[in-house]
Amino acid sequence: MVLNILLISFIVVICIQVIYYLFIFGNFSFGKVNNGNSQKLPVSIIVCAKNEAENIKNYFPLLINQKYPEFEIVLIDDASSDETLDLFEEYEKQYSNVKLVKVQNNETFWGNKKYALTLGIKVAKHQHLLFIDADCKPASFEWISNMTSNFTPKKTIVLGYGAHNKIKGSFLNKIIRFETLMTAVQYFSWAKIGAPYMGVGRNLAYKSDEFYKVNGFIDHMKIRSGDDDLFINQASTKNNTTICIEPNSFTYSDAKTNFNDWFNQKRRHISTAKYYKGFDKFQLGLFYFSQLFTILLGIILLALNHQLILVAALFTFRYLISWMSLGFSASKLKESDVMYWYPIIETVLIFTQLYLFIINLFSKPKHW
Repeated sequence: MVLNILLISFIVVICIQVIYYLFIFGNFSFGKVNNGNSQKLPVSIIVCAKNEAENIKNYFPLLINQKYPEFEIVLIDDASSDETLDLFEEYEKQYSNVKLVKVQNNETFWGNKKYALTLGIKVAKHQHLLFIDADCKPASFEWISNMTSNFTPKKTIVLGYGAHNKIKGSFLNKIIRFETLMTAVQYFSWAKIGAPYMGVGRNLAYKSDEFYKVNGFIDHMKIRSGDDDLFINQASTKNNTTICIEPNSFTYSDAKTNFNDWFNQKRRHISTAKYYKGFDKFQLGLFYFSQLFTILLGIILLALNHQLILVAALFTFRYLISWMSLGFSASKLKESDVMYWYPIIETVLIFTQLYLFIINLFSKPKHW
C-alpha cells in the first residue's frame, strides 16, 4: 500500500516536470527569437558601484565606446572606500556624456543599493534606462543597440541575460553557470507566456515611467536585496515586458571561485524570493519540489525494487525531456558545455538549495 502511494506520487511529480519542461520552458526553448527593431532611442546607462575600482578600469572602456548615437552613463559611487570615486570623477571630467552621483552613507539608508540607484535614476536625462553592474562587461559594442531595440510603445521593460565567464577545469564554475542558465530559462519562459516575475540587474532595461508608477523601490526599500527581481516582480506585466537573448546583448561577469562565496551569494538571492507575488512563489516552489521528489522518490522506489521497469522508464523519460528542453535553451544562451554534466549538476544544485533554505530559516544572510 505504501509503495503504491509512493509510485503514484512519483508519477505525479514526473508529470509536473514534463509539463514544466515541455510546455512552460519549452515556450522559450523551442520558440522563435525576436530580432527587435532598428530604432535608436536616447538611453541612460546606470552603473552603481561600491569598491569596484579594478573592474571599473577594465570595463568602463567597453561602455563609453558603445556604437550608439545618443547615450549617457550615470556613474553612482555608493560610498566606496577604494579608488572608485576618483575614477568616476576623472571620467566625468573627460567625457561629456558621463554624469556622477555621489552617495553618502546615512542612518536611514545605510548601505542600501536601492537608495543609490534611486538617486541615479532621478538624475538620468533620458527616459529609457539600461542597467549593468560595475563588475560586468557587455558582450559587444552593440550591447545598447541590441537591448534597446526591444523597446516598443507597449514593451517598456526588457529582460536581458547576465552570463558568467567560463573557467576551464572548474566544476564549481559549471554549477554556477548551470544555475544561472536555469534561472534565466525560468524567468524568460514565464515572461514569454505572459507571467514575468523577475530579471537580473546585471542586464536589465526599463522606461523610467515604470519606475515611478510603482514609486520606485519604496515598497521593499527595507529589504536589502531585490533592486532587480523585486522591482520586476512588482512592475512587470504580460503587456509591458519582453526579453532579449541576442548574444551581443549579453553581459558577462566573473563567477565566484570558491564554494563559500557562492554559497553566501545564493543565500541572499533565495532570501528575496519569499517577497514575490503569491503565484510566483507557488510556481517556483512547485517546480523545485517536483525536482526534489523526482530524485527522492525515484531512488526509494528503485532501491526497494518496486515496479522497477516502470520507475526506470519514467525516470529516463523525465531526464530525456528535461535534457532536450534545457539543451535548446543552453544553445540559445551559449551555455551548451554545462549540459554535458547536467544530471550531476542538477542533483548537486537541488540539494544545495535545500540546505540553503534550511540555513536561511535560522539566520539572515549578509547583503551589499
